[in-house]
Amino acid sequence: MSIMICLQTRFIHGCARCKCSFSPPDSLSKFPAHIPKRYSSAESLKEAYRNTKQRFESKKCPKNVNTRGVFACNELDLSEVEVYGFDYDYTLAHYKPSMEQLLYRLGRQILLEKFHYPKEIAKLEYIPNFAVRGLHYDIDKGLLLKLDSFLQIQLGTVYRGLSPVPTEEVFRLYKKRMIPITYVEGVPHKWAYKSSKAKMVHLADLFSVPEMGLMCNVADYFIKNNIDYHPAILFLDVKKAVRSSHSIMHKIVAKQVEEYIRPNEYLTSYLDFLKNGKKKLFLVTNSPYHFVNAGLKVLVGDKWREYFDVIIVNANKPSFFTELTRPIRVFDKNANTHVWDKVVSLQKDIIYYEGTVQQLQQLTGWYGNKVLYFGDHPYSVADVSLRHGWRTGAIINELRHEIATLNTQPFKKNANWLQMLTVLIEQNQDHKDPASLAVLNEWMKERDFLRSEIKTVFNPQFGSVFRTYHNPTYFSRRLFRFADVYTSDITNLVHHSLTHTFYPRRGVMPHEYGSYFV
Repeated sequence: MSIMICLQTRFIHGCARCKCSFSPPDSLSKFPAHIPKRYSSAESLKEAYRNTKQRFESKKCPKNVNTRGVFACNELDLSEVEVYGFDYDYTLAHYKPSMEQLLYRLGRQILLEKFHYPKEIAKLEYIPNFAVRGLHYDIDKGLLLKLDSFLQIQLGTVYRGLSPVPTEEVFRLYKKRMIPITYVEGVPHKWAYKSSKAKMVHLADLFSVPEMGLMCNVADYFIKNNIDYHPAILFLDVKKAVRSSHSIMHKIVAKQVEEYIRPNEYLTSYLDFLKNGKKKLFLVTNSPYHFVNAGLKVLVGDKWREYFDVIIVNANKPSFFTELTRPIRVFDKNANTHVWDKVVSLQKDIIYYEGTVQQLQQLTGWYGNKVLYFGDHPYSVADVSLRHGWRTGAIINELRHEIATLNTQPFKKNANWLQMLTVLIEQNQDHKDPASLAVLNEWMKERDFLRSEIKTVFNPQFGSVFRTYHNPTYFSRRLFRFADVYTSDITNLVHHSLTHTFYPRRGVMPHEYGSYFV
């Protein structure tokens, strides 16, 4: 006699214990018996919920993550590294919230004086923590939104001005949740790394946060006052205004360093650590010399230049990493100008200006994986990784806040229960009787509530920089692709020897989950 197992209840079909009327076709009569248990009635579903909740309450919360940890995306052996390179802004120097306020005010002033925006714009104050970096701006539709690593929109994180856009309108505008890659990244040029005709702009560096704040404030003002505006023009005006204000910002901050730059008591110790280990150090920054000099004098001391074997300012990255012909020049720090002599060697305590990474490598012999370069976002390390084979580290300032949030007991409990509840829903979603559907609907409401709670603890509008509800963000995908390691502060590396190897953790793939956690 053929014995058939009910795929819903795991009981022998037709026996007294099986309440299901399902009859599997003959082709399934030999189907493996290790299918997850499903519950056949509303009361059974409720019992399953209680049992799952009981298991959840007996579980211990995960251990805390070290807020000063260094996290590996790729194996990195420091014993192979002979040369350490650094960006300046948000890599060696971290800024207080007052920097965002300053850039916002300066950009707003330029909008008023140069672009002749309405005078009422002057009353629009900066909203701290409104935006996070890593968002996309749709320059045609005028929307600020968050994408995951699959280019899917995270619903609930789409804003026009300061107002969230309803999910129904998002679907009406985009037709679907997943955005075509050509819309996000443009069509690649045949012979170039860059792309063209992208409809979205990825706002990946921390200097873009006050830009987003100003742009959303102005858009909100236009919308509330029924003033027509072109989203692309607004974006370009705000970008030009904030970026052109950097020269003013540099002068202000250089005179009041303590007001804008966070002190870092460990920076000098880390640089000493590298120099005592006979490592070469270089600095390549887009910032001007007087600005860098003022900041590093406070952070490191008057003799900060002695730590670096090569110093290049006004580098004009990313062109510094991609162009081939722009020459390196000597910068006269006393006359505050460059000189015209051809540079045939790079010397210590000489300030250099512009140039290209190709010339830097040719004049120093610093090639390939013996160079470890640190920058503050994925794009700052992408070119040297892809084009030149340097090892890379990303300094992500927000990481400390994100990890501190992950370490809270409410977050841990919500995240654990969300995971277990989702598995319960997945295993029992096929029941279609009205009573069971009502129970499943309650579970889905609870799941949605948990997902919202977990999102808003990072940022009420956009959530975590690193993940959407369940996937890594677009920003995270770039970070994990181009950075060998990442951490919240460059000095976190002082806790590891110069021969330390960083190993990426063995992540659990979807098809491995059952074998690890059953």
